Amino acid sequence: MTDRQDLSGPGDPAATDAKYPPPPPETPAERKGRMAALFVMPFLIVTMMYATYMGTMHDPQPRDLPVAAVGEGAAADRFADRLEAESDGALDVRRVDDVSDVEDLVADEEIAGAISVPAQGGTATIHRAMAGGASQATLVDRTLGAAAVAESWQVETVDLAPLPDGDGSGTMVLFAAMGMMLAGYVPLSAMLLGTPNLLRVRRFLPIAVGWGALTSSLIWLILGPIVGAVDGHYPLFLGVGTLAVTAVAAAQLLFTKVLGPFAVLLGMLLLVVFGVPASNLALSIHTMPGFLQWLHELLPLPAAGEALRSAIYFDGVGFWGHVLTLAVWLVAGAGLAFLKERRSGTMIVGGPLYTEPDAPLPALSGGPVAPYRRRLVAVALFPLSILVTVVTVMSLSMHQPDIHDMPVAVVGPADAAGQVVDQLEPGLGDYLDLEVVDSEDEAADLIRSQDLVAAYVLPTTQGGSPTLVTAAGAGASQQSTVVQMFSAVAAEGGSEIATEDIAPLTDDDTAGSNSMYVGMGWIMAGFLFFAVMRGGAPDLTRTRQLMPLVAGWSLGISVWLWFLYDVLIGAVNGHALELIGYGTLTVFAVAWASATLIRVGGLGALVPVMIVVMLAGVPASGGGLSIYMVPDFFRPLADVLPLPAAVDLARSIVYLDGTGVGGDLLVIAIWGAVGLALNYLVVDRWLDRPGARPHAPMGPRHVPERPKKTAETDKDALASAGGRAG
Repeated sequence: MTDRQDLSGPGDPAATDAKYPPPPPETPAERKGRMAALFVMPFLIVTMMYATYMGTMHDPQPRDLPVAAVGEGAAADRFADRLEAESDGALDVRRVDDVSDVEDLVADEEIAGAISVPAQGGTATIHRAMAGGASQATLVDRTLGAAAVAESWQVETVDLAPLPDGDGSGTMVLFAAMGMMLAGYVPLSAMLLGTPNLLRVRRFLPIAVGWGALTSSLIWLILGPIVGAVDGHYPLFLGVGTLAVTAVAAAQLLFTKVLGPFAVLLGMLLLVVFGVPASNLALSIHTMPGFLQWLHELLPLPAAGEALRSAIYFDGVGFWGHVLTLAVWLVAGAGLAFLKERRSGTMIVGGPLYTEPDAPLPALSGGPVAPYRRRLVAVALFPLSILVTVVTVMSLSMHQPDIHDMPVAVVGPADAAGQVVDQLEPGLGDYLDLEVVDSEDEAADLIRSQDLVAAYVLPTTQGGSPTLVTAAGAGASQQSTVVQMFSAVAAEGGSEIATEDIAPLTDDDTAGSNSMYVGMGWIMAGFLFFAVMRGGAPDLTRTRQLMPLVAGWSLGISVWLWFLYDVLIGAVNGHALELIGYGTLTVFAVAWASATLIRVGGLGALVPVMIVVMLAGVPASGGGLSIYMVPDFFRPLADVLPLPAAVDLARSIVYLDGTGVGGDLLVIAIWGAVGLALNYLVVDRWLDRPGARPHAPMGPRHVPERPKKTAETDKDALASAGGRAG
């Protein structure tokens, strides 16, 4: 065999078998263990992700939110004491004498905001920084604004660190940090199975540094020139990104050397699942449980995001502390991985026993034997495509919420309502799609069917107040938007608006996000099942073999997710049969739709599957931002993608009296029926076609030898000892 053959291809099969003997046939016990593991892996991923997100974000309430009361004298002291006492633990209030100190305290993250106590009859000023977190700034406005109103003060707001026009939601740093985490930990799973020779510490670290520079440059390119969420700052992204990616890669290398293939679970848990709620980049860390506030100071995702935010918005205050956190992860991960390698050797438990470049290994798990160069390309392109897809889709859809064509009705006599529409068009026509509806009952039905966002009901008596009818259960963000708009409209007319919420949020869903997490859990359980099956059971090539497995998984995970959300977390109350039944259908349908690509294209097809069934569906679902606040591209997708249908199912069951459920079920059923038909009629035949390349051997795997104490070995040891004594 030539050197070129050694490095570029599997070479002659007979020579390869002689050099790398294939594994012995799998025993029944081993097969049962493998199949059990294939169910355990997606179960653990789905559970830890949505237990964490639902558990921490379904009812975000401030806990010891640090704020300041600014002013001198006894009046300021009394207000500060009363503010903290009446907050019931929501606020941690400190006194500040001079308003000039507030900006530094906010930049240092010692306080989230402040209120200047006015002189008698004056105006109170609320100070906060949108760049320090939009959700945190909103909390400050709400809590301190309510306190000012209770004192009968007028209120004005000062933004100490405004967000740029390209990052209206303040999520740029979150998407950047998430991209860095993905770039750091995702490649290790593919490298373990495809290029294990690169996992020696001295060989891995230079690759990780170069990979960090490449991926951080791509993240900046997406968020900067392409999306427009950040202006300049490339050296900052390059430096922080390279350090963050290398640090995460070193930590994941350590996890891989200790846990083998199961390291992906620990990496996902620490780096993303805990990292996002602990980051202070999505929701304020002061609304999270205490252990996540503690993790905020330790995990790399918060460190990377806070370092970028500090340098871009706060003149570098606290920057080096976050950099130090990343450096500790790098040094500790690389150092401990090196010690593990010195102690146990370069072989990794559960990894391939043959690690040379010409070994018969697949490019991605479950695929055929691939040449070494193809494996190198695969272990780079697979994580790179995931990174680029996630950062691009999420940032494009959410970086700059822009209200447009939000449907709102004016309810009243046709002539009067028409006049109001004509009056509102010049000021609100760019944002709202206004129409006239005859009756409030008709408008309420249209709101429940989500054809309308709100209805502005004209007063029926002279001097009466108008009423705004909304439904928080159909979207909290769009409700708050229309309430703000029409409160201003009513104020201009000299009246105060009354509000009527026909679908109020429950006490366990104060952010209105529960429906989104329910739908996302179902969707992820569907496509992840076939991703794991394709990688770990490529020998299952017939739809009839897979059918009972998919059906059992769909029912079992739906029951578990309902139990998790309702009984354990308490975020979704009741509706057990509907949630289990609709969840089972959704998981089953998405699994077969995903299988159409994954079974043919292998794990590389996971990227387009994720785009179609998950990523593009998030902005199209209206589960976070209103569909009327995302780019127009996503609006048609709301009627055809499975995630918007799944989110709307959960939303309709809980809040909207089941309105629209039939259409949502039809969308999901079509995805499932088409996917199942394609698998049975096309994919089965394609996989069993003459000349199809078989999957790479599932083994052998490295299993460290452990000494066994038996009577025979003890006897041998005694005999050996006796011989030495003689």
